[in-house]
Amino acid sequence: MPGRRLAEPDIPAGTRGDRLSPPSTEQEQAMSYIDGFVIAVPTANKQKFIDHATTGDPVFLECGATRVLECWGDDVPAGKQTDFRRAVQAREDETVVFAWIEWPDEATRDAGMKKMMDPPMDPRMDPAKNPMPFDGARMIFGGFEPVLELGA
Repeated sequence: MPGRRLAEPDIPAGTRGDRLSPPSTEQEQAMSYIDGFVIAVPTANKQKFIDHATTGDPVFLECGATRVLECWGDDVPAGKQTDFRRAVQAREDETVVFAWIEWPDEATRDAGMKKMMDPPMDPRMDPAKNPMPFDGARMIFGGFEPVLELGA
């Protein structure tokens, strides 16, 4: 049934490692914040993209992010109504990249982004010094608050 929660197994309080059980206020505060991105990158620019990310992504970590992932499309199927390729108007000679930045929380993300944008800009983030090897106008992005986290 929609909206129906399954019964929780009988596990002593405080021993559950995942977030299936309703989080306490302390757990809610500990949940991370995610910036997600989808980009169309010319397939011929794969190494340029990796170089660009290798240069710029450490800035996010220096500003408080805990993890940055850049994922080159490998199995990105065409959908019937919409899909990743259409979302970024990817052409035949482009590959979809799915990326995300994980922050400890939204406040750290906001402070980190402000720090990156305040003058003077870090040269690693300056498009004149580290040009984007893709059309940034077709990049889609957003900030996301996790509602469920499973795993280690």
